[in-house]
Amino acid sequence: MTTHLDETHRLDLVSWVESAQAADTDFPIQNLPLGCFRTSGEAARPGVAIGTAILDLGAVGRASLLSAELVALVTQCGAERSLNPLLAAGDAVLLELRRQVSLLLRADSSEGTRARSRRGELLVPRAESELLVPARIGDYTDFYASIHHATNVGSMFRPDNALLPNYKYVPIGYHGRASSIVASGGTVRRPQGQTRDDPSAPPAFGPTRRLDYELEVGAFVGRGNALGSAIPLGEAEGHIAGLCLVNDWSARDIQAWEYQPLGPFLAKNFATTVSPWIVSLAALAPFRVPALVREAGDPAPLPYLSDAANERTGGIAITLEVSLSSTRMRSEGHPPMRVSLGTFGTMYWTMAQLVTHHASNGCNLQPGDLIASGTVSGAAPESRGCLLERTWRGTEPLQLSTGETRRFLEDGDEVIMRGWCEREGFRRIGFGECRGVVAPAR
Repeated sequence: MTTHLDETHRLDLVSWVESAQAADTDFPIQNLPLGCFRTSGEAARPGVAIGTAILDLGAVGRASLLSAELVALVTQCGAERSLNPLLAAGDAVLLELRRQVSLLLRADSSEGTRARSRRGELLVPRAESELLVPARIGDYTDFYASIHHATNVGSMFRPDNALLPNYKYVPIGYHGRASSIVASGGTVRRPQGQTRDDPSAPPAFGPTRRLDYELEVGAFVGRGNALGSAIPLGEAEGHIAGLCLVNDWSARDIQAWEYQPLGPFLAKNFATTVSPWIVSLAALAPFRVPALVREAGDPAPLPYLSDAANERTGGIAITLEVSLSSTRMRSEGHPPMRVSLGTFGTMYWTMAQLVTHHASNGCNLQPGDLIASGTVSGAAPESRGCLLERTWRGTEPLQLSTGETRRFLEDGDEVIMRGWCEREGFRRIGFGECRGVVAPAR
């Protein structure tokens, strides 16, 4: 488990990047998430978020402010326009990069003094940059790891049998579509597909009328595993480079018609939005919590999905928020309205268990693969992570600040997801935003 605390977590660390000291920043010097960005006329390259700026790792490498091994990897990332070479190098290399970058950004270190003298070439304003999908994602798998979400959705369609018999034994997932993963800040086109509202009539083809978001946490795979080999639970977090936010957009009416017998297909693969920054497990070490304690009578996980370390620190206390802004709200100057607030600490299966189960049949995970948690929902209505639950299948519509109502998403709606971690004695860190605007169907 990646729970070790070190010098980089110190509450009293101060960066020479002034905006990193702001109390509400997601990106203090204790965070240092990795991403890919580009500026006008320049190629995509790797960077580190710090305050309102980005530390350009390519420029840092050219200035010989990193070790030779890290400069070579950063250069390779620039050539490939993705973080994959760094992710593939493994957790020890990523931890060393974190250590060296922390020293470069500290106000009280000799390394920081050298870097500060060259701030003009090393820092890029984040507002002037285009933030990209951080890795070249070869495969994408979406799980169903929230028991509250599974119970809520199951009770809508199977009131007498909300959870299927396998749920508490096996992490349920499906393979998504990596080619339609998009960066935060873009538009998402309303998909078309087959739907059938009247069981006595044939289906019709057209735009979805029940477009939804799904609030999720994603894990980027670092080191992979060989085809035919497994990943023991105690080693699983060594294969996770870090976490991000995920919006797995869903067309609920298309999904209801197509999902039997093989599960999600066109209702899910038209778009998935990811936040641009990979927050390392090292940065999240102060915010580890025990895995969810199962209710009395629940089965214990099978041996390959169980160990004492996972039970003790397998969870991560991430506060997660979804806000919604309609076209009318923006035109009239209304701020986005919060529609849910929950925590990642309520998940039935931990990220380590998802990785271990994924590879348990010999499936070869590869650097840059994305594994998502599935919708994060809590027990309270206000913590439900999608509109299907939040409006209870449209029967309990939300009222926006303009008086508009929402059962599902309308064209022009913008969904904004945020995540952050807080704990006394440590600096608050965040994930930035995962946002997207619904565009009309073609």
